[in-house]
Amino acid sequence: MSKPVTIRVDDELYALLKERAEAEGTTVTALITQAAHDAVRDPRLEGAAAVFRDFVDGAADAFDAAFPEDTPARLDAPGRAA
Repeated sequence: MSKPVTIRVDDELYALLKERAEAEGTTVTALITQAAHDAVRDPRLEGAAAVFRDFVDGAADAFDAAFPEDTPARLDAPGRAA
């Protein structure tokens, strides 16, 4: 269930929001909803994807050596889930 929230923005900001929404193929409401989600997101998650990618990049060779059957080149082999 969703709850309506009313905010007031000046004409200039509304025009910018509408322009951005049209450029992204979405609505002003969807943009504002996403901004609200971002505002309450756990700050510990900031940069988590980059940290994970760095970890994977640094450990890829060791992982491939330890689990040769699960290397990315083999994930599409017959009998493997893709």
